[in-house]
Amino acid sequence: MENLTPKQIVAELDKYIVGQKAAKKAVAIALRNRWRRLQLPEKLQDEIAPKNIIMIGPTGVGKTEIARRLAKLTKSPFIKVEASKFTEVGYVGRDVESMIRDLVEIAINMVRAEKRKEVLEKAKKNAEEKILDLLLPRPSGFASSPSDEETREKFRKMLRDGKLDERFVEVDVEDAGPHIEVLTNVGMEDLGMNLQDMFKNLFPGRKKKKKMKIKEAMSLLEQQEVNKLIDMDEVKSTAIKRVEQSGIVFIDEIDKVCSRDSGSFRGADVSREGVQRDLLPIIEGSTVMTKYGMVKTDHILFIAAGAFHIAKPSDLIPELQGRFPIRVELDSLTKDDFIRILTEPENALTKQYKALLQSDGVEIEYTPDGIEKIAEIATYVNKTNENIGARRLHTIMEKLLEEVSFEAPDIENKKVIIDANYVDEKLSGIIKDENLTKYVL
Repeated sequence: MENLTPKQIVAELDKYIVGQKAAKKAVAIALRNRWRRLQLPEKLQDEIAPKNIIMIGPTGVGKTEIARRLAKLTKSPFIKVEASKFTEVGYVGRDVESMIRDLVEIAINMVRAEKRKEVLEKAKKNAEEKILDLLLPRPSGFASSPSDEETREKFRKMLRDGKLDERFVEVDVEDAGPHIEVLTNVGMEDLGMNLQDMFKNLFPGRKKKKKMKIKEAMSLLEQQEVNKLIDMDEVKSTAIKRVEQSGIVFIDEIDKVCSRDSGSFRGADVSREGVQRDLLPIIEGSTVMTKYGMVKTDHILFIAAGAFHIAKPSDLIPELQGRFPIRVELDSLTKDDFIRILTEPENALTKQYKALLQSDGVEIEYTPDGIEKIAEIATYVNKTNENIGARRLHTIMEKLLEEVSFEAPDIENKKVIIDANYVDEKLSGIIKDENLTKYVL
């Protein structure tokens, strides 16, 4: 992360997301500011709050993709949540603190995976020794002779060459013990997990002998050795620190918890405002209890997003508005944007379909007028129906290549040219029939 300047961050985002320069610039600065803060004296670090961002724009223009790519770029713990899934405290549903607990769980898995890579080589060697001990048990109290060592090395070579994979050995595996199911209300999943962990400690698994092929045994013993070598206390403390210093929470559909009418006191609006009030302390900075320890949310970066086609950002409670100092408006996508989306990004849909059909030996070739026609249809359908942005391209591309995808294994002509005529032939009937367009595209 320290090597990425704001310009480099934007350049990386440009590989996957077309346009939206203002949004990319805002997140690049916010990200760089996190690194800058960590270079300061500790006293000053605590005083600098993250510059949370609120993205405003219609669906399918890249809000979620920007946040997702940002997290991959920085290898930060990242979670995407929908604000509409949460309910006010006292109601049945998910409480807002669960997003921090989920974020910690993601960080634990990230750190564990990193530690696994570090100890994997040693774990493999230990597992190999255990398999050799099972194949060539040493008599207790007797020193091994040179001939024993020679035999052991021969078996080691056979093991590494895979010549012993089909032989059976008996290994110790952990017996899961009695299955205890914890029944909890919706929204109480965290309590359920904690109770299950508690029962696991009360009824620890016993060892039992299991006969299996050497190939399977090697994999099992390797995993057991990895678990022994990883210091879970270190994993927990590293994960919590990473969440506190570089965690990113993306709150989608923030507009769905806005009160629709400020003068109304209907139940739904009261509940929406309750969710906002529950979000406020988490975003302002508070301490959340997780099963791995206490987590401070003061320096977690929160990125909120919403279409705001019914509500406005000013409909959020003033205290919550104040916690999102950076506001970025994302542009609706034009025909030219669709052309770029279909051709420029590294994961462009046209490239994806080309690679997929190549598996069946079918070569897809797109002509410039074919790409333009697809973009034109996407723009037209978005205008005449619900505007779902770039997501419209998924539907159109699937419909366009439906027949080829179905016939691909048996098709004789293995080259398919997608030009304007081909697009017209496949989609013109649907475009002309307004009623059908609504359902098909």
